[in-house]
Amino acid sequence: MRIAVTGKQGQVVCALLERAPATGVEIVAVGRPELDLADHASIRAVLSEIKPDAIVSAGAYTAVDKAESEEALAFIVNAEGPTVIAQVAKELDVPVVHLSTDYVFSGDKQGVYVETDATGPASAYGRSKLAGEVAVATANPNHAILRTAWIYSPFGANFVKTMLRLAETRDALNVVADQHGTPTSALDIADAVIVIAKRLSVDSDANLRGIFHLTGSGEATWADFAEAIFAGLQTKRGKVVSVGRITTADYPTPAKRPANSRLSNDKLKQVYGIVLPDWKESTKVVLDRLL
Repeated sequence: MRIAVTGKQGQVVCALLERAPATGVEIVAVGRPELDLADHASIRAVLSEIKPDAIVSAGAYTAVDKAESEEALAFIVNAEGPTVIAQVAKELDVPVVHLSTDYVFSGDKQGVYVETDATGPASAYGRSKLAGEVAVATANPNHAILRTAWIYSPFGANFVKTMLRLAETRDALNVVADQHGTPTSALDIADAVIVIAKRLSVDSDANLRGIFHLTGSGEATWADFAEAIFAGLQTKRGKVVSVGRITTADYPTPAKRPANSRLSNDKLKQVYGIVLPDWKESTKVVLDRLL
């Protein structure tokens, strides 16, 4: 099976390239300069030439704070680009798997979010990603939209690597403790995406299509996540870093973050039988590699 993936440098793309060979899947990762999500013609030409069995729409504008001043560009990349990707998938008669985000929600709900909950993004990034979801679903019924959150991995820039870098020169760090969600390993996301893409390519069951939540098991605050990272650092290197728990108001950012990013994965379990590992276990896996 051949899967075309948009983006070359992203965490999920890198994880797909690493995990796919063991599953018998060929990943063809395409991005700039040959495929530019802001250039519709390049999307159509490159994906059509690959002749994939499925397309994973993973490339995105992910600079959350910068998007507040570049909303038009965020929409071009996160909404218009995926529209063309989904259209090409339909023309090729193959499924499209589109990665989305917890930022499509306001974060005001008390409990976990399910797929049918009302959306209400509070940031330009969230609005652009929600528009992408709608566009993909409209352009190609043969889709699975996967909302994930708090992605980390051995690749690229992410919270785990930032904490480890800061710990090189610091013995104490203040971390936000009033935002709740689930850290999710890109390695786990990649494993799930491969299973989903394979299934979509051979099974026409309508229940396999639609929106699904895909995050690690369990929940945490950013401060909890940092403490787990530093516990691993202490075990591996003997370095002790203390975490001070602060509020979102203590660490203002241009874009508003959801206070609650907890997503229910029950639908994914029921339909696909997929349950991602507990975030603490997956964090240990990534830390073992980084340290």
